[in-house]
Amino acid sequence: MTHPALTSGRAAVVVGAASGIGLAAAKRFAGLGMKVCLADQNAQALEAAVKAVAAVSKTPADVFGVPTDVSDAHAVNCLRDASYERFGEVAVLMNNAGIGGGAGAWEDPDRWRRLLEVNLWGVINGLQAFTSLMLDQGAPCAIVNTGSKQGITNPPGDVAYNTSKAAVKALTEGLAHQLRNVEGGQVSAHLLIPGYTFTGMTARSPEKPPGAWSPEQVVDFMVEAMGKGDFYILCPDNDVTREMDEKRVRWAADDLIANRPALSRWHPDYKAAFETFMASKPGAG
Repeated sequence: MTHPALTSGRAAVVVGAASGIGLAAAKRFAGLGMKVCLADQNAQALEAAVKAVAAVSKTPADVFGVPTDVSDAHAVNCLRDASYERFGEVAVLMNNAGIGGGAGAWEDPDRWRRLLEVNLWGVINGLQAFTSLMLDQGAPCAIVNTGSKQGITNPPGDVAYNTSKAAVKALTEGLAHQLRNVEGGQVSAHLLIPGYTFTGMTARSPEKPPGAWSPEQVVDFMVEAMGKGDFYILCPDNDVTREMDEKRVRWAADDLIANRPALSRWHPDYKAAFETFMASKPGAG
């Protein structure tokens, strides 16, 4: 079953579409017969991405790009206007733009600001620009926001990035609740949570590591999950199973319930307990 917004002839706007998951999504939507608007800050990469998506579209004239800095609300409003002028509607909005390489809790305030402007405010700007119009269309639509497992389990090493993605999770949960309480509303919300994915942001070598999924695998999983009506689209990868993810999320939530130290999964006093928990059978502990 396919989500009713992912229908031939309807339109998708993919933000952060010049590479990685965004580009894979744009190609997949075009392959489904959808019209596609690609948005990205990198104008040169965006031009190449538009050509790549047009090459897999049955109607290449219905594929175009709009250079967009998602941290700039005016620029996102211009993206909205261009999309509606060209297509007359938007069935799918994918807020996928993101940057990494953040900072620690008390380090590099400029980097903090830029991360939040792109990773969080980019999503907020997208919602502010598109949501009301999508609701007014009176047809099935979908909004997909790209989160991260780091915004859920909060591993040490990049507090700024984790914070931005934790905020996207909270924002998208609130969006879903608000949308389902709109009388007659037909817009669904989805939180895409990729696993280890080989993209420009994560690549440390020119070849995909065996443990990573490709962006195309993530998008295939996303489309299937949307068809099932899933809100949390929690992707595995070649190293991490769904069961492992569920246990890690449960352990993180239990830090609060059990009043353990913050991020006890990485605390030396809890190392053995965490390993035992991960080795236990599902439902144990």
